[in-house]
Amino acid sequence: MTTNLKQPAAPDAAWQAEVRAGVRHVRDLASLPLSAAERAVMQEAAAAHKVRVPKPYLDLIDWSDANDPIRAQVIPSPGELVATEGELDDPIGDHVFSPVPRLTHRHADRVLLFPTYQCAVYCRFCFRKESLTSIGRGYTSEALEPALVYIDGHPEIREVILTGGDPLSLPDKALAEIRARLEAIPHLRLLRIHTRVPVALPSRITSGLVEALQGRLMVTVVTHFNHPRELTAKAEAACRTMRQAGFVLLNQSVLLKGVNDKIEVLEELCRELMYRLGVKPYYLHHGDLARGMAHRRTTIAQGQALVAELRRRLSGICNPAYVIDLPDGGGKVPLTASHVEGRDGETWRIRGQDGKARSYSEVVADC
Repeated sequence: MTTNLKQPAAPDAAWQAEVRAGVRHVRDLASLPLSAAERAVMQEAAAAHKVRVPKPYLDLIDWSDANDPIRAQVIPSPGELVATEGELDDPIGDHVFSPVPRLTHRHADRVLLFPTYQCAVYCRFCFRKESLTSIGRGYTSEALEPALVYIDGHPEIREVILTGGDPLSLPDKALAEIRARLEAIPHLRLLRIHTRVPVALPSRITSGLVEALQGRLMVTVVTHFNHPRELTAKAEAACRTMRQAGFVLLNQSVLLKGVNDKIEVLEELCRELMYRLGVKPYYLHHGDLARGMAHRRTTIAQGQALVAELRRRLSGICNPAYVIDLPDGGGKVPLTASHVEGRDGETWRIRGQDGKARSYSEVVADC
């Protein structure tokens, strides 16, 4: 007598099933608990820019709250269709600094490499959403070869940043292939990965994925948590898996009106990222000039006030740098207000975190 026992799903099958169970197409929006009026106003925005939300992230949304901060990040809204003068298709100048397809070389010692233009989750505020919608191509080794040849031919490059698209949406085999090709280039030292997978699809962080990325190169994973509600037990477990593999974990958030522009929200996010997930808050980005995102951008002055208060409330290790990625390839520039108020010779006037200005006289030896 033969007994057929159902085998447990493989780890890969689990995360792939969560992608399939979420929103993958515009038509899937019909299954969401929205009114007919809400569904009608989002259709045009959904058609203009890609929609994808894995089930674990979809489950975080409080559908009774029209202003829910998780919903605001991934569910289309009519505000996206309102283009404001000054907004740009390519806000940070990716295309201008692209000498070969799928690569951006803006800074001497590092490059952005785009193995895929597909994401596990499509954020409505993404500064590359125009490109991701129009390109829509996945990974092939042939498509990436000109970029890899370029990296091999530029010995000044020390660091390769996998971005896109989301590189961790690729299969383990593809990640291992990319990693092996990069680590064979002798002048490379570090592999950095920009991803939203630990936030939106934490089950994707498997032992197979970790193994695919381990090799000669140091590995840094830069996550993208924007709100404390994203710090789930599964996200915590995913980060623990990567930490135990020896990966350095950093986080970059985007300052978004109606999502995380309150000091209490940012304080909890930054504290718990470091203390609970072991992820260093790295950057807090001022909103880029992506089209249709004026309704989500704060002013720079509002951002400066928030980070000044964060500095008063949190340990230095929990504080991100508030930066703006300047248009036309100007790079990331800190926006934190200076505490230096003036100088008279070797005596400086510096305002402390308590708001009081003090004199500081330099004492140095003559050599």
